[in-house]
Amino acid sequence: MNSVLQHDLNDFENILEKAKQQGIDFLNNLENIPTSNKKSIDYSRKLNELGLGSLAVLEEFNERLAPLMVASPGPRYWGFVTGGSTPASILGDWLTSIYDQNTQAVKAQGGNSALIEFETINLLLELLGLPKSFLGGFVTGATMSNFTCLGVARQWFGKQFGKDFAKNGISETINIFSATPHSSSIKTLSMLGIGSQNYTAIKTIEGNREAIDIVDLEKNIEALNGNPFILISSAGTVNTADFDDFRVISKLKEKYDFWWHIDAAFGGFAAVSDKYKHLVKGWEGADSITIDCHKWLNVPYESAFYLVKEKHTALQIETFQNSNAPYLGNPLENFNYLNVLPENSRRLRALPVWFSLLAYGKEGFRNIVENNIALALHFGNALIEEELFELLAPIRLNNVCFSLRGDHNQEKVFQFLTSLNDTGKVFMTPTIYQGRKGIRASFVNWRTSENDIKIVIEEMKTVFAEI
Repeated sequence: MNSVLQHDLNDFENILEKAKQQGIDFLNNLENIPTSNKKSIDYSRKLNELGLGSLAVLEEFNERLAPLMVASPGPRYWGFVTGGSTPASILGDWLTSIYDQNTQAVKAQGGNSALIEFETINLLLELLGLPKSFLGGFVTGATMSNFTCLGVARQWFGKQFGKDFAKNGISETINIFSATPHSSSIKTLSMLGIGSQNYTAIKTIEGNREAIDIVDLEKNIEALNGNPFILISSAGTVNTADFDDFRVISKLKEKYDFWWHIDAAFGGFAAVSDKYKHLVKGWEGADSITIDCHKWLNVPYESAFYLVKEKHTALQIETFQNSNAPYLGNPLENFNYLNVLPENSRRLRALPVWFSLLAYGKEGFRNIVENNIALALHFGNALIEEELFELLAPIRLNNVCFSLRGDHNQEKVFQFLTSLNDTGKVFMTPTIYQGRKGIRASFVNWRTSENDIKIVIEEMKTVFAEI
């Protein structure tokens, strides 16, 4: 064995102990760590010949790279609908690295870690109140979940014409309808060869809404004269957390032939709350659903899962199967995730989620969701009270979309946000909503409190006075 490797192996316990203590120090000090910074490095560093060993590398990391890190898991990181890792999820994530399983097959290829994934998906279905007619698996994020779901939808569309798009390529124009699709869905259309511009934009409901106008949707459906289509609907739009009317869409499914996909990356977790689960009523009728775990479930990046109705499993295997690798076994005899997902190599992403679900239960996640929504409303009220800001849309869930008050301040909005983010006290993201420059604040972190809102409001007032 290489001498440096042997030395690290002999000192493994000490190495992990130092990493553990460093992690504890970082997490215990999150409130004081900047949410953004302008630090940089000279990334032209050369690779040394003999190797430094783990502890020496940790020392260099602390000197050069650790200063780049920001408090993205912290209570005032309100950009990108980003959660922070709970203690149980970190425990699960550490063990994921330690056990280092390639999570693919059941009763084949030397391991059964996929069983943990099966159980975790079933726990998530129970948490969200969804039927066991859905099957699912873990991917890196909403983009790959949308890719998986819409990849199967593409295969379904081809079958309506007796064609196998996975084997022979797309030979028909695929009809896709959506009102306010997330950018990851648009990116997915590009990756699937459909084309990012090749969808029909359905009108949204009048009155400051981002949800599908059902009348316009049905008008476009009827214009297809019975031809199939794919509908991409939203459970929580990115700006205002708006929801399409799933109950009405369910009734449309009884009349028309289409694949119904729901992007519920963060909004799906409204289902855990008795106060807000009405927003997703009827979503069990969908053919596929995308949900992120590194958002409201507060587990480490990268973690999301797809759900596809079990009746579509054959289509999913046709889309993703590894049919030209005998060493992987017969895809029809043993279940293997590599035959239903884009990736062949997958770590045990389910484990941090499994730990979290069992550690905090239904009540724990209900509390996180309802507390975040209450904080979003509190922040919105605080903005209005200051009279320096205005809401661009009602607060429907956990996203606050706002701007500087008055048209005369429109040119200052992004300058204000840049200056605010540069303070390192809070991080929010820019947006354009109904033609106006705005700012998005997303509340999903389990650590966020009313005191954080007080800190941010005071910082915003100071920055506003300086621009």
